[in-house]
Amino acid sequence: MNELLWILLLGSLLGLELIGKVPPTLHTPLMSGANAISGITILAALALILNAKTLPVLIFGSISLGFALFNVVGGFLVTDRMLAMFSRKTTRK
Repeated sequence: MNELLWILLLGSLLGLELIGKVPPTLHTPLMSGANAISGITILAALALILNAKTLPVLIFGSISLGFALFNVVGGFLVTDRMLAMFSRKTTRK
């Protein structure tokens, strides 16, 4: 258990350091990749829920599914908003 906490801590620090150095022009492609990874997380959470044999595993799977869905929907909303800034506005005559 102690090793898993160290992996979580080091992975979090490494992710924070890497994300901080991403230039602004790469934020949209990076968010698209993050959305794809969250889609895989949704599939993993669904597999966990379907194979749950105890109530705590079912609860943990449901919570992880909720967080993954929140991440995917939020990511797509932000990406859509960013792409809307680059679209041409139509004017009525």
